[in-house]
Amino acid sequence: MRKKKGSLSINSDNIFPIIKKWLYSDHDIFIREVVSNACDAVTKLRKLALIGEYEEADNTQYRIDVIASPKDKTLTFIDNGIGMTANEVNEYINQIAFSGASDFLEKYKDKATDDQIIGHFGLGFYSTFMVADKVTINTLSYQEGAEPVFWECDGGTEFTMSTGDREVHGTEITLYLNEDSFEFANEYRVKEVLGKYCSFMPEEIYFTNADAAKEETEDFIESEAVDAEAADTDSEDSVLGEESTTKPEPKEKPINDTRPLWTKHPNDCTEEEYKEFYRKVFLDFKEPLFWIHLNMDYPFNLKGILYFPKFNSEYDTLEGTIKLYNNQVFIADNIKEVIPEFLLLLKGVIDCPDLPLNVSRSALQNDGFVKKISDYITKKVADKLSGMFKTERETYESYWDDLSPFIKFGCLKDDKFNDKMMDYILYKNLDGKYLTLNEYLEAGKEKYENTVFYTDNEKVQSQYINMFKEQEIDAVVLTHNIDTPFITHQEQKHDGVKFTRIDSDITNTFKEDISEEELKDTTDKLTETFRKALDNENLNVKVEKLKNASISSMITLPEETRRMQEMMKMYSMMGNMDPSVFGGEGQTLVLNANNNLVQFILENPEGDNTKTVCEQLYDLALLAHAPLDAEAMTKFIARSNEILGFMTK
Repeated sequence: MRKKKGSLSINSDNIFPIIKKWLYSDHDIFIREVVSNACDAVTKLRKLALIGEYEEADNTQYRIDVIASPKDKTLTFIDNGIGMTANEVNEYINQIAFSGASDFLEKYKDKATDDQIIGHFGLGFYSTFMVADKVTINTLSYQEGAEPVFWECDGGTEFTMSTGDREVHGTEITLYLNEDSFEFANEYRVKEVLGKYCSFMPEEIYFTNADAAKEETEDFIESEAVDAEAADTDSEDSVLGEESTTKPEPKEKPINDTRPLWTKHPNDCTEEEYKEFYRKVFLDFKEPLFWIHLNMDYPFNLKGILYFPKFNSEYDTLEGTIKLYNNQVFIADNIKEVIPEFLLLLKGVIDCPDLPLNVSRSALQNDGFVKKISDYITKKVADKLSGMFKTERETYESYWDDLSPFIKFGCLKDDKFNDKMMDYILYKNLDGKYLTLNEYLEAGKEKYENTVFYTDNEKVQSQYINMFKEQEIDAVVLTHNIDTPFITHQEQKHDGVKFTRIDSDITNTFKEDISEEELKDTTDKLTETFRKALDNENLNVKVEKLKNASISSMITLPEETRRMQEMMKMYSMMGNMDPSVFGGEGQTLVLNANNNLVQFILENPEGDNTKTVCEQLYDLALLAHAPLDAEAMTKFIARSNEILGFMTK
C-alpha cells in the first residue's frame, strides 16, 4: 500500500484537544474503551461466522491481550477479531465520531444472533490520547486478500497510514504513554483498571507484563542451557529411556468472567453461586439476606441481581452499591437515573444494553425510557417483598429488622413503592410479635381505636411500658432514626390514624374516673410549690389520680411538639440541643395525687425537705425520657446520696 498522510476529519479545529482532556472524567476509562472495541471486533467476527459470511478455522480461540511494558512505557491491546481494511481505518478512525459498531449493526440488523455489540459511539478509541503521546494501529481485515494497515498519530490532527506487517486478522493498538501517565505501564495499576471495568466483558481477556515475561523466558533459556551442559557429562546409559522432567507451563487464565451469573437464567443458578458472586463482586463476606434475579427481554433488555444485605442499625450509615453495566461493560456505580434512590441502599448489578448512554458511556440521557427501567426495577423489588410476606411470612418477619429501614425509606421516596408495600409493613410490639398496622389496630380497637402507641427507647421509657402492660394496652417499638419522618408519612397515607409515643399523654385508661374540678385546688397548690422549688415560673404542672400509686411523677410532651423538635434536630436546625430535649416549651410535669411522696409535698409545702423531694421527683421524671446532662446528673447523684443519708439517721 502506498504511504498516505492526512488530517483527521473533524468538524472543529478545537475538538481534538477537548477529546484528549475532557471527553472522560476518569482517565483510566481509556482501558475500558479500547478493550470494549476489541470485544466488539471479536463479536463481529463471531456473528459473521454464525451467518455464514466467514469460515472459522478449527479450534479458533478468540481473545484480547493487554500487554504492559514498564521499561518501554507502552501499553498494547491485541485482538484476533474482524480487523480493518484501509478504507475502514479511513472511515472509522480518521473521521472522528463515526461509529463502526453502529454501522455494523445497521448492516446486519436483520440477521438473528444472540451476540451483542458493545460500542455505541465513535470516540472511544480517541480516549487513548488522554494518556499517550503517540498511538499506533496495526490491523488486518478478515477479508480474503486484505492488506495489513499501519496507522500512526502523535496526538495532533495529523496521521500517517502505510502497509502494516500483521499476518493474522485482528488489530493491535500500542500506546506510547505520556510522562503523566506512566502509571498505566505498571502491572498492578493496569490489572486494577481491568478489574474495575472489564471483569465481565464477553470475550476472554489476558494480561501480560512484557518485561517480566521476557526475563522469565531468558531465565528459562539460560537454565535449559545449563541443564544441557550438565547432561553432556552424564553417561549415555544414565539418560537412555528417561522421560523429560521439564514441567509443563501452567495454563493461562483470563482475567475476566465471560458469562457472569446475571446472564444466566435464574433456574440455572444455585444458592451457593449467588453467595459466591456476592462475595466476589462486593467483597462482603457477610451473607446477604436474599436476592432478586432480574431477567427481562421485553419491552427492553435488562438483567441483573439485587442483593439485600444485613443493614447497620443507624440509617445514616447505610450504604449500598448498584453496579450498572452495558453489555457486560461496567459503566458506573449508583446511577440515580436508572436506580431508584431507595434501592441504592442495596448491593447488586444491573445490565441493560438498551440504555441511552451519552458519548462517554458514563451518564445517561434523561428520557422516558430510563424512567420505565427505574419503574420496572421498583416493581420487581416490591413484588418480591410482598410475595415473601404472603407465602413465607415467618421468613419475612425474621428479615424485618434488617429490611425495615430500606422499606421505610422506599415508602418515603417512592409513592408507587409505598402503595405496593403499604399492607406488608410490619411493627414489632412490646412482646416482640410482628404485626401489620391493620392487625395492631384491629387487636386494640376497643382500647385505642385509631391510635398507634409506640416507644422509641424501651430502656428509658420502661416506666411507661410497664403502665401499658399493666393495663393490657399494646404499643409498637420504633427505634430507628427514619421512624420519625416515616410515621408522619404513614399518618398522611392512613386517614384518621395517629401515632403517639407512650409518654406523650396520660390516657384515661391509666387514671381514676375523677373530674378536673376536683383536682384544680390540688394542682394549683402543687404548681406553686414545684415552681418555687425548681425556680421555674414557667413550669407546667398537671395532677392526675393514677391507678398505679407507686408512680410519683412523669413528664409528658405533646406528640406534635416532640416530633417537631426531633425533626429539627435531625436537620441540624437547632444546633447543640440539650440531649433531654425537655427543657423547652411544651413539657408538662404530671404528678400522681395517689402517691405518698406527692401527698407529702402537698401537706408540707414549706417543709425542710420539700425542695429536695421536688427536685428529685422532677429529675426522676426527666430520667424516664433521656439521660440527664452532666451538670444535672451531678446534682442528682449528690441529692440521692443526701436522701439516703436521711434514711440512716
